Amino acid sequence: MYTLGTLTTAPVLDHLDLVGPPVAELLKRWEHADQVGVVEIDPALAETSATVDVYGVPWENGANCVVVMGKREGRERTAACVVRGDTRADVNNRVKRILDVRKCSFLDHDRAVAESGMEYGGITPIGVPDTWRLLVDARVPEIGTVLIGSGIRGSKLILPGQLLAELPGAEVVDDLGV
Repeated sequence: MYTLGTLTTAPVLDHLDLVGPPVAELLKRWEHADQVGVVEIDPALAETSATVDVYGVPWENGANCVVVMGKREGRERTAACVVRGDTRADVNNRVKRILDVRKCSFLDHDRAVAESGMEYGGITPIGVPDTWRLLVDARVPEIGTVLIGSGIRGSKLILPGQLLAELPGAEVVDDLGV
């Protein structure tokens, strides 16, 4: 299907055991799932920097998904933010304004895992809870082939970057990453 660095994928629909349960559930019904590949990796190498170093994936082909939250008038607002691997989410400015909160911070690890149903370090925009906003930096869909998490640390997904803008509920945002 896809080769990126030294990673070569297999069709994800043939290997749903290599993704987190909520990821598998979305992929089963997503019209673009046939364009998604999966590759097994060493779970100790799930962080983007390790993937770049060990598997030779260019920084600009990676994408990270971070989960942030803020409160306004006692109501929590949570978002999964997808940015290119060579940037970081502008949590204290851009994300804070989009969520319309006074202060924005990363969601606690345990909560992120519990609410997403995914492993920490493997959280991906594919299959995030419907109650979260899904913000995708406008530069991510421009990536020809992108590497993202799979919901578990032991694999990665590779797909056309444009498909991340096609995820249910995705909001493409300019300057989300800095």
